[in-house]
Amino acid sequence: MAAFKRIVTAAVLAGLLAGLTLTVVQKIQVSPIISKAEVYEEAAAAVSDAAVALSHVENAHTHTPEQAHEHEHAPDAWQPADGLERTMFTALANISLAVGFGLLLGGGLCLRGGAGGWRSGLLWGLAGYAVFFIAPSLGLPPEVPGTAAAPLANRQLWWLATAVMTAGGLSLLIFTHNWKLKLFGALLLIVPHLIGAPQPETHASAAPAELAQAFIHATTIANAVFWLALGGLMGLFYKKLATIQHARSNS
Repeated sequence: MAAFKRIVTAAVLAGLLAGLTLTVVQKIQVSPIISKAEVYEEAAAAVSDAAVALSHVENAHTHTPEQAHEHEHAPDAWQPADGLERTMFTALANISLAVGFGLLLGGGLCLRGGAGGWRSGLLWGLAGYAVFFIAPSLGLPPEVPGTAAAPLANRQLWWLATAVMTAGGLSLLIFTHNWKLKLFGALLLIVPHLIGAPQPETHASAAPAELAQAFIHATTIANAVFWLALGGLMGLFYKKLATIQHARSNS
């Protein structure tokens, strides 16, 4: 129970700081790119809506009331307003995500029986970066708004399978000594990419290619900062809390 409390407390503290760090980095270098891409997306949507409206006018005499109703647009989904509200919701999402990932890193630290520390935490953070960002991004790179994509469920399934196989493959390569297990671990790393990530029927984006490439670079850097911060902080808090608990038990 003491170890569980230590993991949860460390995850909350590290997740709070790492989530805020990610929010700041995103605000500086990712959000401006998203805002530019949304301008292109809205312009493309306006052109598409105008074309649909013109088509409706030209063919109005052939439409029944029921068919006309089918072409009505559904109301836009709610989204936070630009500015402070959007930043606050982004920060809340980042912190929640960071706490969840922190629990995974804490579980790894505990299972390996290490004392923790920021150096050990950095290694676990690098592993998390490889598992949850680098490996999935090889098949599904970060995309700016307005980019064509495969069905969401297919992408989520491939992303999850890739993360699980990458985690398993790295674990076998690093923590086992049997060459057969290491070979199996290497195979796990490449299987998702041999299968291939789900792709859209046609590759298209409302934003220019240069903007899409800048978004990939910015997101890659932001996630690297996030995972290193989360791993280092998780290891640091995990060790400090262990020291405090040990001192209390001996007092």
